[in-house]
Amino acid sequence: MKKACYFFSVLVAICFFFPFSTDAQPIPPKREFRGAWVATVTNIDFPSAPGLSKDRFSEEWIQMMDFLQEAGFNAVLAQVRPAGDAFYRSKISPWSKYLTGKQGAAPIDGFDPLNFMIQEAHKRNMEFHAWLNPYRASMDTMTLTLSDMHPYKHHPEWFLNYGGKMYFNPALPDVRNYITEIVLELVMEYDVDGIHFDDYFYPYPAAGELFQDSKDFEKYGYGYFNIDDWRRHNVDMMISQVSQMIKVATPHIKFGISPFGVWRNASKDPQLGSATRAGINTYDDLYADVRSWLEKGWIDYVAPQLYWNIGFAVADYEVLVKWWEQNSFEKNLYIGHAAYKIDNNPEPAWKNPGEIPKQIRLNRSSPKVQGSIFYNANSLRKNPLHVVDSLKNTYYTAPALLPEMPYLQIPSPAPPDLGKPKFKDGAAVFKCSIKDKEPLASHLVVYRFQDRLPGDYNNPNNIFQIIRLNGEKSVIIEDKSIEQGKIYTYSVSAVNRQHTESPLSNWRAFQMIKRKLKKVR
Repeated sequence: MKKACYFFSVLVAICFFFPFSTDAQPIPPKREFRGAWVATVTNIDFPSAPGLSKDRFSEEWIQMMDFLQEAGFNAVLAQVRPAGDAFYRSKISPWSKYLTGKQGAAPIDGFDPLNFMIQEAHKRNMEFHAWLNPYRASMDTMTLTLSDMHPYKHHPEWFLNYGGKMYFNPALPDVRNYITEIVLELVMEYDVDGIHFDDYFYPYPAAGELFQDSKDFEKYGYGYFNIDDWRRHNVDMMISQVSQMIKVATPHIKFGISPFGVWRNASKDPQLGSATRAGINTYDDLYADVRSWLEKGWIDYVAPQLYWNIGFAVADYEVLVKWWEQNSFEKNLYIGHAAYKIDNNPEPAWKNPGEIPKQIRLNRSSPKVQGSIFYNANSLRKNPLHVVDSLKNTYYTAPALLPEMPYLQIPSPAPPDLGKPKFKDGAAVFKCSIKDKEPLASHLVVYRFQDRLPGDYNNPNNIFQIIRLNGEKSVIIEDKSIEQGKIYTYSVSAVNRQHTESPLSNWRAFQMIKRKLKKVR
């Protein structure tokens, strides 16, 4: 039998293109944040138990990342500081008991779990946002179980007990400095893409119990007529201080907050509040004025936890999406979805497999909503009412670039250069060279069109691959899916850490045929 010979007919043209769209059919968004929260406190999501071996820990994290990648996610928000402790090597915080089984006990063999977690996320082209609980110091009040490294052992005056847990006292300047130092250590030592605080600021109200900070109000509250405004000021100061530090030390790292979904009811604030009747709100009960943080530019994105269904009378999902759109102050807005409620809640809507798809469609029809984050990862992995199948097969079918953050003010990277294609082992192989220009590209976006000319760059179905870079000057692009006789055109863009896309590279068009050379043009 004669061996089949394959040839390339190569058409080379150099020109630069900017995205345009001529497709009249609805297409998924080219940019969308698709995130999942992975909770480590009490081992909710990961790891499955404290004290796992390095191999078992690694295997579980790889399985988590593979699941999220296959489902179409492009970001993971992993809880690295669940309760005054750390899932990473720290000079100022003890190792977490949810990691090793005993607070302060280090992983064996010098294993650095966070570095491993970040690398595995980045291998799959997912952003890694380090999720911290700034004020929660312990899930109980049993101080004898705390590590000698826990700050309680050196500064017991920093802490208050409330609702059966221990908290850092938000009133104290030393506490703010400590929290800022924790974040500084993280952003300087680890290649995280974001720092993420959730909804726990001052603790959720405990029935019949007062938060014991009246003496601190007497000491530090000069100029404030009531304790509520003073408490909000304390949290403001912490957020402002952390924000300024991040912007100076690592300006490419995003700072985001996922607050409780209701900032304030209209009954409390007719002018600015939402048309809701929530029993708790973030402004009056948690003393977190997230709206002000957005207005002042202290945070880069907000992900309100809208854990209610569309039409829920007390807190309607649709009403709250519109409120947050009107109050995001041009910062990125992602919506937190209650994956844990699907088929697990008395509200009839959560028995309906169409509830989350309806929420995603509503998000995509809302001009300022740029993505979703799901709580929690293990709930997703159970695939209740086939929600993950719906995401994978309908909504997350094409890869998505992450939303741009132009207010980070990182210059656009230079366009890469795409080399001539070669045919190797049944695949088209290109060398793509990244130009040596600051800021360095963080990703490459490879476009592929089944035509003799480049087509619609806004259609994510034309994105062949998104590649995370780690300082490389060149990468090899390989396409094993080319078919006999079809014409393919490729072009590549570079993307920086704020996800601004460069102009496009030169483009390469070819046709693979047997035995003979066929010109494309």
